[in-house]
Amino acid sequence: MTRLTDLDTPAALIDTARMQRNIDRMQRRMDELGVRFRPHVKTSKSLPVVKAQMAAGARGITVSTLKEAEACFAAGVTDIVYAVGIAPGRLAQVAALRRRGCDLKIITDNVATAQAIATFGAEAGERFEVWIEIDTDGHRSGIKPEEATLLEVARTLRDGGMRLGGVLTHAGASYACSRRDALIAIAEQERAGAVRAAVRLREAGFPCEAVSVGSTPTALSAERLDGVTEVRAGVYVFFDLVMLNVGVCGVEEIALSVLTTVIGHQREKGWAIVDAGWMAMSRDRGTRAQKIDYGYGQVCAESGEVLDGYFVSDANQEHGIVSYAGGIDPDIVARFPVGTRLRILPNHACATAAQHPGFQALAGAGEIAAWSRLHGW
Repeated sequence: MTRLTDLDTPAALIDTARMQRNIDRMQRRMDELGVRFRPHVKTSKSLPVVKAQMAAGARGITVSTLKEAEACFAAGVTDIVYAVGIAPGRLAQVAALRRRGCDLKIITDNVATAQAIATFGAEAGERFEVWIEIDTDGHRSGIKPEEATLLEVARTLRDGGMRLGGVLTHAGASYACSRRDALIAIAEQERAGAVRAAVRLREAGFPCEAVSVGSTPTALSAERLDGVTEVRAGVYVFFDLVMLNVGVCGVEEIALSVLTTVIGHQREKGWAIVDAGWMAMSRDRGTRAQKIDYGYGQVCAESGEVLDGYFVSDANQEHGIVSYAGGIDPDIVARFPVGTRLRILPNHACATAAQHPGFQALAGAGEIAAWSRLHGW
């Protein structure tokens, strides 16, 4: 039986009890708001996690790569939204999945891609289901709810024989919020923008069955979801330091950490050197622009207890620098002797998870199971 002390470092750890509480919390909230929940599996890219989300009541999943779609379909999940604007070169792969019975939906936000979808579909004898991506916060991609392009894309899809399934948006700007009132406001902005786009389509005679919204902050902050049919969220399954700063989780809810070992010191600088550099933690510095900058991660004891003030202040490829936020710690060598094992909570769970080939899942009894994760596109 594998135990924590048996693991080599660095290693990505999942506290499965925390993860399950996070899953149950989100599913319960969606049930209370009366919408279906379609989790985004890009955070874990791991089938045991996806199965736990489905068992809790999720109806369908969201993916960011077709490799995720293929693996989840092979595991029995059929209702899938590929929530990245489709590249025309991937349409053959989408068609192959759909012909095998996968109810795979794709998205676009422009006329050129809509035309490419219609042309490929006509030539291949495939009627793709397409959702139009809506921009409700200026954060990334999508069509603004009032833009003329919305109806042009819908017309291109309809006239080309494709199925317009609905609209989809993601309020990524919510990650920059930190107050409850701001989170509520952006959640309502997300809802209202998506619903407005759906209304415009319907008034113009186009079908719009799905109205899909979601980000972890808005999913946990929305006070009403009138007109919305489903919500998507991903990082909630593990949470992270960015979400802690946003204010939608506590540090005790962060389920992902990186196990690391102290391998040396720079006493005069107050540094302990660990074997978790940016290859283990990622280059994501999402907390840098937030109220608390955690560097490359919050330091915890091997047991998981947070060590206040200690963080990974800098990182090279395979070396992490642990230091104290209050200044140079003259006792750093005695506090963290060589061989000490620590856990590091990540800034961005998706990015940190992506650095590892798999997870070490910690159960309540101290037993550890190895969970694989997907790589590539």
